[in-house]
Amino acid sequence: MSTTVQDVMTRKVIAVKRSADFKQIAHVLREFRVSACPVVNDAGRVVGVVSEADLLHKTAGCEMPAGLIRLRWKLGEESKLTAVTAAELMTSPAVVISPDAPVQIAARVMRDRRLKRLPVVTRDGQLIGIVSRVDLLSVYDRPDADIIDETMKVIMSEFALDPADIEVTVSSGVVTVAGLVGLTETALDLLARIRHIEGVVAVRDRLIVGQPTG
Repeated sequence: MSTTVQDVMTRKVIAVKRSADFKQIAHVLREFRVSACPVVNDAGRVVGVVSEADLLHKTAGCEMPAGLIRLRWKLGEESKLTAVTAAELMTSPAVVISPDAPVQIAARVMRDRRLKRLPVVTRDGQLIGIVSRVDLLSVYDRPDADIIDETMKVIMSEFALDPADIEVTVSSGVVTVAGLVGLTETALDLLARIRHIEGVVAVRDRLIVGQPTG
C-alpha cells in the first residue's frame, strides 16, 4: 500500500485570480473558512499563495523601525501595507506538489517549509487540488488488522523470517514486535522497515537476538 497525495487531497479548491483585490480575498477567506488560498493566472496555473497573514499586515499596520533595518522594512513590510491585489500580496513562487507524490513527501515538505497546506498541480502547473496537514493524517485511519497483515508480509517476504518465530500485535497503530531473530542488524532493519508501514504510529521492540536452542 502506498498512499499518494491524490488519494487524500481535497479536489474542490478555492482559488483567486491575480487581479483579485484585498476585499475580495478577505471575503473568500471568511466565506470558505480557509486561512490561505492559491493564486492562479488566466490559464489556471498556480503562481502564488495568499494567506490571512498577508492580509493582516494591512489590518495591523506597523510602526517604522529605526536603525539598520529601516531599509529592509521599507522594501518588505511597507510593500505589504500598500498592496491591494492578490498579485501584490501573495507569496511567490508557490510551494506546490504533484498528485502522485507519496504522502510522506508532502508531510516532509510541509514540515520543512512550515506550511499548513500545499496546492496540488499537474506537470504543466494546472491546479487540481489542495492537501492539508489534516488530509495527510488520514493515513492513520488505517485498520490495525491491515497493519498486521502488511507487517507479516514484510517479515516473510522481505526478511525471510519464520512467522512462527515472530509475534506481532497492533493497538491503535502502535506495533509491538516480539520473538527471536538471529542478528542484531536484522532486528534493527526489521524495526526500521515496520516504522515506514503506512498507518504505523510507533513500534515497540520486544525482539530477542540469538539462535534457537535444541
